[in-house]
Amino acid sequence: MNNVYLAAPFFDDAQKQRIEQVKAALKANPTVNSDGIFIPEEHQFEEEPFGSRAWQQYVYASDMRQVHRADIVVAILDFDMTSATNEPDSGTMFEVGAAVAEKTPVLIVQFDADKDLNLMISQGLTAYFDASKNGLKELATYDCDDLRSKPAKRPVF
Repeated sequence: MNNVYLAAPFFDDAQKQRIEQVKAALKANPTVNSDGIFIPEEHQFEEEPFGSRAWQQYVYASDMRQVHRADIVVAILDFDMTSATNEPDSGTMFEVGAAVAEKTPVLIVQFDADKDLNLMISQGLTAYFDASKNGLKELATYDCDDLRSKPAKRPVF
């Protein structure tokens, strides 16, 4: 069973809703450890004031440790779906870059597939899932033990 780091922005209700949808698909996947899904929002070191130096150090160290421990990083690409641009969350992209540097497989989920995909993300991913179509169902059945390449086949910038 594979442990997953679920990278995504979690700053508003719509982003949190997308996390829950992806989490449900991962929990349904028989090759994913349903108890081994790490969601950074659930580990925010609330003993220290938000934004304090101690809080920053703990959250960064915890998140990076979990990225390195994960068998797979799943990243939700969408940040602001009301915008015409496809500017992803910088923290999520940092986590994707860390995973790629560690040679950890990265699965990308995109809810707004009308927007072009960044070249670096397109080339760094292991598998792409278009949640605006049947991507969440595909994610729920994707063999995370085999990790077959599933390119985005999308325009890049």
